[in-house]
Amino acid sequence: MIDEILNQIKQYDTIIIHRHVRPDPDALGSQGGLSCLIKDNFPQKNVYIVGEEAADLRFLVTMDTVDEDVYEEALVIVCDTANRERISDNRYRLGRHLLKIDHHPIVDSYGDLEWVDPQASSTSEMICSIYQRHPELTLSQNAARLLFAGIVGDTGRFQFSNVTSATFRAASELVRLPFDRQSFFNQLYERSLAQVRLNGYVLEHFTLTEEGVGYVKLTQPLIHAYHLTAADASSLVNSFSNVAHLKAWVLFSEEGKVIRARIRSKAPSINQLAEKYHGGGHPMASGATVSSWEEADQLIADLRALCAK
Repeated sequence: MIDEILNQIKQYDTIIIHRHVRPDPDALGSQGGLSCLIKDNFPQKNVYIVGEEAADLRFLVTMDTVDEDVYEEALVIVCDTANRERISDNRYRLGRHLLKIDHHPIVDSYGDLEWVDPQASSTSEMICSIYQRHPELTLSQNAARLLFAGIVGDTGRFQFSNVTSATFRAASELVRLPFDRQSFFNQLYERSLAQVRLNGYVLEHFTLTEEGVGYVKLTQPLIHAYHLTAADASSLVNSFSNVAHLKAWVLFSEEGKVIRARIRSKAPSINQLAEKYHGGGHPMASGATVSSWEEADQLIADLRALCAK
């Protein structure tokens, strides 16, 4: 599959890389890392990355502006996105050929060519394996920094159960390049004073049920009172993850007419539950969307039932 993807890349002069909406470090790391890898080894090609900007992750990479007609003869690659409805920028359909590179369990099969590996810790680890299989390729410091960011983000700094020996081998390859890891970690985990204040609210007000489910509800007026956005609030999902007897937890953040649910787990698989509520993801880390606080309560009830088993 890696060789086939490289063959596709070699055939096209224009390559446009997408990823999912509301990007996390793996979405941006795999998207930006793949872009760098292609540019470093095929400097004559036009390579673009597109999607909405993530204000708190702009230190990783910023997006390009691409006119619609550029897609006509382009190879389009979508990274780290399990289903089409979550692809950032619907113009991905306009390219001549579409590739999907992802590590989520398949919930939506799309693209002319799919490389999906649910055993990989991250899509960034998969991109790194292209370099590992073809050591004749050049890997720049910036490509290494971005791919390392993606692996760190999706493994929780190598703490989660998705980490394998292949993950550590990939990380080992990347840290051979002398990018500033200390600066990267400082920026990745930096929080504004307002976020720290809201974090205090979360710690004081989250609920822990007898089944081991933790949850907290952050309304839009509450978030705005701290001069923050729903995305800022969602980044606090792991604030109480180290509480004893906690099996799974969810942080709700109200955003306009919908409520985002960030769901995490230490025990039961939660991605099928997330799919029930217009979301999806990994067995231990998923996202969902509900339309009301009543529906949020139903999600909590389902999560409690799941943990009770």
